[in-house]
Amino acid sequence: MKRVALLGATGSIGRQAQEIVAAHPGLELVAASSGSTPIGGLAPHTQVGGDLTELLERSHPDVVLNAVVGFAGLPATLWTLERGFELALANKESLVAAGQLALSARERGGGPILPVDSEHSAAFQCLEGHERETVTKLVLTASGGPFRGRTRAELEQATVEEALAHPTWRMGPKITVDSATLANKGLELIEAHFLFGLDYDRVDVVVHPTSTVHALVWFRDGAALAHLGFPDMRVPISYALTHPERAATPVEPLDLAAATLEFEAPDLDTFPLLGLAREAGERGGTYPCAYNAANEVAVAAFLEGRLPFLAIADVVERALSTVDGAPAADLDELVLADAEARRAAEAVLEPVA
Repeated sequence: MKRVALLGATGSIGRQAQEIVAAHPGLELVAASSGSTPIGGLAPHTQVGGDLTELLERSHPDVVLNAVVGFAGLPATLWTLERGFELALANKESLVAAGQLALSARERGGGPILPVDSEHSAAFQCLEGHERETVTKLVLTASGGPFRGRTRAELEQATVEEALAHPTWRMGPKITVDSATLANKGLELIEAHFLFGLDYDRVDVVVHPTSTVHALVWFRDGAALAHLGFPDMRVPISYALTHPERAATPVEPLDLAAATLEFEAPDLDTFPLLGLAREAGERGGTYPCAYNAANEVAVAAFLEGRLPFLAIADVVERALSTVDGAPAADLDELVLADAEARRAAEAVLEPVA
């Protein structure tokens, strides 16, 4: 029996994870958390808000599914890695912000990171059993979000409702807006760099509107392996929780005769946050942390109606130009870098808005 701690139980990932755990006789939900929603009775150990590491200390899990949104998930990620437990990671922001600290913690603890993002789960599976020197390129796919094909002029009056109308995935509001701006793919690019030990020039992004190819890997012999399936998060959640086995899910196989394999390059002029993420990753230090922090501030302002859609990227770019970006030696220094970037984003928010 594998004991599961589910952090972020009331979000989209958390609700689907509950379904996976309930259907699998080898999984037991021993702990669950939420940000503010009462969840008493969901598991033997529950917690609303507060320090999530306290919940993990009480519940003694075998695997921690971290589905907390944003930087707030970072302490639980580091706690899990330090102790060598399995980390099923849906909180990409914690690895983006603390990439080197997380890798060092994993090295000390010795436990695995099992990605839950559909693209990184797909890449993980395509890369299994292959030496990194045989890989020429990892390609992450992006749906393009609800604004694919639009120009900047057409997006000047984009509304929150339009940004939340994702064509293929059903997700929480923050990640849905990130998908609309392509910031989500920028975060995933940085995450892939740390997860798979690939330089940024070996990680690429293409737009694939149907979201049926989740990732593909090119090898030095000219061959590629791709992971295909319906866009359903129950598949990567199940894979992460039951690895190295592959449990059954209620998701139907993809009908290849009806599938459309269409790809196009991302429009970096209309959606500059993808390029800004690559720049932040290549600069290193705490620039990825600052990118994530400034984006969280800007997206929150957009969802509250205080910032136009196109100005999200402006806030992030201007915040990145003011932060120090120096590497963080520990979590305390990373928290300070995160706070610095948030202050920088707030400082430019009013003039931009």
